[in-house]
Amino acid sequence: MQVKTLYKPTLQAVETAANTLKGVASVTPLMENLQYSKQLDCNVLFKREDLQQVRSYKIRGAYNKMASLSATAIENGIVCASAGNHAQGVALSCKLLKIKGTIYMPAPTPKQKVEQVKMFGENYITIVLKGDTFDDAYHEAILECEHLNKTFIHPFNDEKVIEGQATVGLEIIDQAQHPIHYVFVPVGGGGLSSGLSEVFKQLSPNTKIIGVEPEGAPSMSTSIRNNRNTTLKYIEKFVDGAAVQRVGDLNFEICKQNLEAMVTVPEGKVCQTILELYNKDAIVVEPAGALSIAALSLYKEALKGKNVVCIVSGSNNDITRTAEIKERALLHANLKHYFIIKFPQRAGALKEFVADILGPTDDITHFEYTKKNNRENGSAVVGLELKSPTDLEPLITKMKLHDFYGDYLNNKPDLFQFLV
Repeated sequence: MQVKTLYKPTLQAVETAANTLKGVASVTPLMENLQYSKQLDCNVLFKREDLQQVRSYKIRGAYNKMASLSATAIENGIVCASAGNHAQGVALSCKLLKIKGTIYMPAPTPKQKVEQVKMFGENYITIVLKGDTFDDAYHEAILECEHLNKTFIHPFNDEKVIEGQATVGLEIIDQAQHPIHYVFVPVGGGGLSSGLSEVFKQLSPNTKIIGVEPEGAPSMSTSIRNNRNTTLKYIEKFVDGAAVQRVGDLNFEICKQNLEAMVTVPEGKVCQTILELYNKDAIVVEPAGALSIAALSLYKEALKGKNVVCIVSGSNNDITRTAEIKERALLHANLKHYFIIKFPQRAGALKEFVADILGPTDDITHFEYTKKNNRENGSAVVGLELKSPTDLEPLITKMKLHDFYGDYLNNKPDLFQFLV
């Protein structure tokens, strides 16, 4: 019986990809970050893939794959499914290589993202909005490939895509002035982490590669723990650039051998990091782009005195998400709290709540109340922003003492999502 050989990207293949990408993908800077270096007492370097023309590393894999297509495949055209960075990389590759492509995107995709894809692809692409989710769009894309004999450009589970993403690792090793002790890399489907980790395994084997996933979509973590590629039934999609239900089979096999560890980061911590990078460094990142940096605090003691690289994978952040990002950050920091408050249905009840219950720095940020004349008490959903997490317990104590307390919603996710 013939045993199938595990695919691994060779250095020669990655170097060939780097040559293919010359003039197409930028050699992005490896920049020291003073804020995190000082905070963690180590040398933190950011690999700025957010500075690519399409504002993510995805151009590397997409272009490398499409540049390898046969004349027949080019004539037939290509198809991809994506609501984000992969779509932009494929669109630009279509224009540069003069290949006709169809890009399937879920119907609810924000208009800004659709327009970005159109801008990069121009007349070489057709965008089809189909279904409510990525899976719906993916299914339709595969059907078109099968019916019209087109080539599907997979976002991660493809050898040429992995080799293209691996060029990030080659650049880091070439740019680094000192030995690198740790690399933190975001993991979605595993294209970047599998390619980069193999380059480091061959050229810098002592470097520890830490894969980072959002807490709500731990597909690689779960698969490595189970020792088999595992499909998650449900994922939290907030970190959309790294939220997949199943990682690539090729990617899983490489990552389970090469990664030092897989860690997960709460979505709220990711939001804190996005705001911190913007406010302190004027760096705009998307949620997936903040993942690697958000994980640094998990290794605080181990990183002291070390050279550490974080892959800033992308910056395609929709400005309409700013309010949600701030909300999630405050909830994670234990500074935003939602309650059901029982108000006596009499004049002056709200004034009493504000004057006698709330602290001088507490701020009402959400208030929903409907007066019902036949009831002694009326309930309101109230959101409060506190200055310190330690203000919460005294606040609840005063609410109960004055009979305003109804319920606390932060720890009741089903009720919280329904009411807020």
